[in-house]
Amino acid sequence: MSFLQSLAAALTPVGLLWTLLLISIATFLHELAHYALARWQGVQVKSFSIGMGPIVFKRLWRGTEWRLSLLPIGGYVEIDGMAPEEVRTGEGEVSYRQATRGFAALPAWGKIAVLLAGPLMNLLLAIGLMTLTFSSQGIPAPDRARIESVQPDSRAQTLGLRTGDVITAIDGRDIPDTLQVDGRTVTGWENLRNVLGTPGPHSFTLERAGPSRTLETRTVTFDWTPTVNGQRQLLGIGYGPDIVPVGVGTAFRTSLTTTAEAVPQVLRAFGNLFGRFLTLNFSQDENVTGPIGTTEIVSRAAALSPWALVQVATLLNLSLAFFNLIPIPGLDGGRILLVLVGVLRRRPLSFSQEQAINVAGFAFVLLLMTFVVVRDVSRFF
Repeated sequence: MSFLQSLAAALTPVGLLWTLLLISIATFLHELAHYALARWQGVQVKSFSIGMGPIVFKRLWRGTEWRLSLLPIGGYVEIDGMAPEEVRTGEGEVSYRQATRGFAALPAWGKIAVLLAGPLMNLLLAIGLMTLTFSSQGIPAPDRARIESVQPDSRAQTLGLRTGDVITAIDGRDIPDTLQVDGRTVTGWENLRNVLGTPGPHSFTLERAGPSRTLETRTVTFDWTPTVNGQRQLLGIGYGPDIVPVGVGTAFRTSLTTTAEAVPQVLRAFGNLFGRFLTLNFSQDENVTGPIGTTEIVSRAAALSPWALVQVATLLNLSLAFFNLIPIPGLDGGRILLVLVGVLRRRPLSFSQEQAINVAGFAFVLLLMTFVVVRDVSRFF
């Protein structure tokens, strides 16, 4: 398959459509939060654009020019006093200086509130989507593996395993919530793959729905050889975590816990990305993907179910929230850092200082995005 054929297979029309829609909604709500916190503090917002590039449609409403731009890649708000002011001399020359009104005139806490509103909106949206998913679909149990399918004429069928059986213990030991495998932390049910890669006697303790919906417990024992004559053997089951129904309260608390647990994982993923960028390591990384990889994931989710799309939307909003909070000038986190530096210095940075820092930050972000896209495309060669 050629490069163009591989790329076309990855960028399906359905995947592209859903990717643009999910990213546009996440970005719109992000910018809307910036807009709302600025207006709440009496700061004018000159323009609000859905999309980037040339303006296709615009309308003035409540002092803001609302725009629809040609390129469906994000959006922006133009908050009064955030950009430098243009100064014209009597000879027609143009120079710039630090703004003194609008956003620039806000106290430090007011500026931070405006800047923090966008990432916080994405974070709240992710928590809301997780709560909706957990309360509607249940919560995955890390210490229980549910058999989702049994292949006909397989070893699993011979052993009497059935679809719907729940494995609660392996080799006589309860499945833990998490465990270390090859230096990685994995959820307990995932250890089933490693057990089936180990030769010898094994046992599964099962829970099975019996008559009148009562639960029956039974143990299945078997001898296992992972490979025969160099060929990998399959037990013949499809499996995943057991799903436990919960109420809205438990779903919300689990969403908060899941978000808190995601923070160190996301920080490690971004740290790994920066390390690869600085060393120009273009090898693939499953923890951070580019636009093509994202579109592939969305395509697969769209083919599975609406709830799979909701899960992708949750991850997109979490990623957008955490990425924007990274203290790199040009991102919301970088702008917040500059505000805090001004508080510590008891005076804001000068126009030239802030401009130099922001230009360097924008350049770094642009190069980082280019690196991610090039790495994303390189796997098709």
